[in-house]
Amino acid sequence: MIKIDSLLFIFLISSPALAFQQAGCGAGDCQDCHALSKKEAATLLQGRVSEVVGVKRSQVPGLWDVEAVHKGRKVPLYIDFSKQYLISGNIVRLTSGENLTRQSFSKMNRVDISRVPLDDAIIIGNPAAPRKIIVFDDPECTYCRKLHPEMVEVVANHDDIAFFIKMFPLAMHPAAYDKARTIICAKAEGSNDRALAFLADSLAGKALPAPDCQSGLVDKNIALAKELYITSTPTLIMPDGRVLPGYKKADKIVAAAEPGKP
Repeated sequence: MIKIDSLLFIFLISSPALAFQQAGCGAGDCQDCHALSKKEAATLLQGRVSEVVGVKRSQVPGLWDVEAVHKGRKVPLYIDFSKQYLISGNIVRLTSGENLTRQSFSKMNRVDISRVPLDDAIIIGNPAAPRKIIVFDDPECTYCRKLHPEMVEVVANHDDIAFFIKMFPLAMHPAAYDKARTIICAKAEGSNDRALAFLADSLAGKALPAPDCQSGLVDKNIALAKELYITSTPTLIMPDGRVLPGYKKADKIVAAAEPGKP
């Protein structure tokens, strides 16, 4: 199991022939002695992760930083220069106490919010609010239903925050797809209030009318979520691009939306 909050674990990838110190080329930084491609990393990690997104030389001598996808989330892993050891866990710089793994995890799980179109989003709050939180939402999601009053509470007390809700029906809720289309059609017709009312009705378990427009926006949202490694609802994207999956209380949302929040 790959776990970011665990202590440091070392797993053998192949036979125990070389340790870290034996993987080098002699004195020097070995910049030209070692290479690890994404394809090779994916082969080494086959069965442990679903995808390798990127590979770069680590700040830690003798290691590669590997950005991988595990259970739908990007995680930082490390492979040594001998390509025999996988390291999963926290790496801390002793001189400063910096947790390099947490820093990597935070950076790789940020979204470029300019990639998320908001024209189809259902809005709670002032559309011109300076702090915009994007929410990927399923119209039949139990935890989305719990989140909605929390969002209302946030905007009631913080007029500088608004929520932009993107319809993201999950395959586990077969009726959610058409409901999402009905909600987006209402928004496309210029009625954010009607779209919000439809969403509230759906979350309350009520039936919705059939969608009355032809739109591919729901499919585009599903494709975008896949590109952003968003796999569950609700998922919140903070103004700085940090991704927070799951239900959150109002005070936790406000705290996470603070500028400069790590």
